[in-house]
Amino acid sequence: QVQLVESGGGLVQAGGSLRLSCAASGRTFSSYTMGWFRQAPGKEREFVARIRWSGGNTYYADSVKGRFTISRDNAKNTVYLQMNSLKPEDTAVYYCAAARRSFYSIVSRDYDYWGQGTQVTVSS
Repeated sequence: QVQLVESGGGLVQAGGSLRLSCAASGRTFSSYTMGWFRQAPGKEREFVARIRWSGGNTYYADSVKGRFTISRDNAKNTVYLQMNSLKPEDTAVYYCAAARRSFYSIVSRDYDYWGQGTQVTVSS
């Protein structure tokens, strides 16, 4: 069974940085696509970034492009989301997700496994 465990959330001032981690276990992830999504209070879950485990192809939401970087460490089976120049509107619960195939989807229903989420709060 695939397990995804996020960590690294917290409270930070606007302009600051955080790095989220997603430790993945239970499978060989070479054919998977990993994604980060977020959900703010009263809003729908939205796509943030995704990476194809094989090859490392990445894609970002326009709202985070140039500020966030998604990466993976094959040896540690861990996916990261480096978040710089944080804004109050980045405040949300951030979720790590995994899809069993290597694709380009940014739609949450296409992802098969989800972590429990980690809270990110950016104060102004």
